[in-house]
Amino acid sequence: MNAAPRESFDDVLLLLGRLNYVWSNTESLLIHLIAGIAGTSKDTALVIYLTLNTTRARADLVERLVKMEGRDPVERDRVLAAVGQLTRLSALRNQYNHCIYAFDPSGGNARTIQMRISDRKTDIRIGRVNAIDREAMDSIRHCIDELAQLNRAVWALIGDCGYPA
Repeated sequence: MNAAPRESFDDVLLLLGRLNYVWSNTESLLIHLIAGIAGTSKDTALVIYLTLNTTRARADLVERLVKMEGRDPVERDRVLAAVGQLTRLSALRNQYNHCIYAFDPSGGNARTIQMRISDRKTDIRIGRVNAIDREAMDSIRHCIDELAQLNRAVWALIGDCGYPA
């Protein structure tokens, strides 16, 4: 095995680590949104956040709370836009966190094998394979950049709305 593929896969691992760091850092901002929208403390919001063990459940809660009657429409729309973007970006994050990785000993690109069953009309499909090529790496980088921008936007929202920080 030559050094180039190993370095390439090391780059993939570093990039996925960065994706997970930026994701966790941004998703955790939902704690502040829960606290502000529900009018509770950060500690109480943290208990709520940790009790809901999926991003989808946390996002649903924030969306439902902010849609309740009496909410300022500008605040509501900003929160919905932020949560919508987080939900959209979760697809790529989930793709790389809910898979197994296959390595090509002959030097080709690493691959992901999805850990998901797709039910079809008359059969099922399992183990969709995707190459981790230059296009995939660029997609991960783009997602990281979008998450970083979203993180800054949510912090601005937290400050503008006076949510607990």
